[in-house]
Order: sequence, then structure tokens, then C-alpha cells
Amino acid sequence: MNDVLELLHKRRSVRSYNEEPIPDDVRSEILSATMRAPTAGNMMLYSIIEIEDQGAKETLARTCDNQPFIARAPLVLLFLADYQRTVDYLTFARVPERCAEREEEMRTPQEGDLLLACWDALVAAQTAVIAAESLGVGSCYIGDILENYEKHKDLFDLPQYVLPICLLCFGYPKEEKNPRPLTSRFDREYIVFRDRYRRLSAAEFEDMYSERQGRAAEHWSGPGPVPSVAELLYARKFGADFMREMNRSVRVMMGAWRKMEDGGDV
Repeated sequence: MNDVLELLHKRRSVRSYNEEPIPDDVRSEILSATMRAPTAGNMMLYSIIEIEDQGAKETLARTCDNQPFIARAPLVLLFLADYQRTVDYLTFARVPERCAEREEEMRTPQEGDLLLACWDALVAAQTAVIAAESLGVGSCYIGDILENYEKHKDLFDLPQYVLPICLLCFGYPKEEKNPRPLTSRFDREYIVFRDRYRRLSAAEFEDMYSERQGRAAEHWSGPGPVPSVAELLYARKFGADFMREMNRSVRVMMGAWRKMEDGGDV
């Protein structure tokens, strides 16, 4: 196994950081590598906000599902899907006027443009994660940045065609006396298919979740029988309040992108 593969196999989310700040040269290397990430058509449809203001970090620790470690992270980067820069450039270069001269209506960013910008932002974010890991800096994704869109929009002064896609916390990992084992992943046969999608059978689901069901049984201390992993998944993730808020927030984000509310033009 080469060094890159070893790094990928050993990487884990880090939520506890020591007090050592990340030096400027290390921070610069992470950002330089990030900006070499693959990008659709070399358009770089993303922006990054480096969050240094402690008040903003503390706000994020509350708005991102109450995770205090966000406020303690030495480096916090917010990755944004950004079509505003492109729209502003087209306007600066008088493309709307050129379209009008041809009696052609200039289109605005639509759903496909948004997904492309999300793709760019996430590829850049993962590149930052791997670059940091290679320099001994741990990281943790905060998907909860998708919640509370209105608050985050105001906090970071986000215009119409800029949406927060993921938040990343970085820091040197605090030494642990008893390091946790790496979290398991599903077997490849249930994730990687050949040529076409395949839905799983009941027996395959049983096998796929058997290891997690065993761990649930080991740690269950509640009354009654051990719940299935499916019940726990629904209660703690899929059906949880934070996921309901995330979906509400994303609906508002999509409406802001398209300037639509309740299915009609604003």
C-alpha cells in the first residue's frame, strides 16, 4: 500500500483538537492544494470563506445542531456553491446587452447549474481534507450547515446565487489514551454495482447490517428488546428534528436560488 492509499484508509473524522494553532504555511498549503481540485469546465463554481471571527464560530456551533467543538477548531472553512461570481462577470462583460441585441433572453442559473456548483464545492472540500490529512491536520465535515439557511445567509452576507454546501473544521488531533477503532463501512458488494443499479433483497439487508445490529445489541441499555438498526436510523437520523430542519432550510435555499416561493414566482 502506498502512502496515499494508507492515508485514505486511515483517515477519520476528528472533533477534538489540541491547542496548537495551524501555522500560516500549512494553512496556505491546504488552500493551494484545494484550488487544484477538479472543477467543471475549469469554472471553479465555488468560493471558500475562512472563518476567523470567534463570534461567528460560536454562532455556527449553535446553528449547526449544537456542536461546541466547531467554536474550538483552529481552522474553519465554509465551502459555497457559487454562481454569483459568474453571473456578475457576465453582467460586467455586458453579455445581457449582447443577448438583447440578438433578441435572445439571457437565462439565469437553474437547478442543473446549482448541482454543478455543489459538485465543484464538494470536490474542493474533499481535496482540502486529504491535503490537511497529509500534513497531520485532522478534519471533520459539518453537514448541518444546510440547516438554518436564513441565519447563515445573514451571517456571511450571501447573495442569491451563493449557497452554503459544507463546513469543515480542521485542527491537530488531541492525543487519545484509548483511540477509537476506525468506523466500519458496508461491504463493497452492496455499494459497487456493475453496469446498472441493483436493489437489495431482504437477506442482503440482513447481512449488510448484521455487524451494526450486533454492536447495537452490545450497547443497548433501554427497556424492552433491542431495536433494529433501521429503527435507530430513523429515530436518530432520517426522522430526527435536525433532518426536518435541514429539509425546510434547503427548500428555502432552492427558493432563493430560483426566486420562487410556494411554487410561484416572487
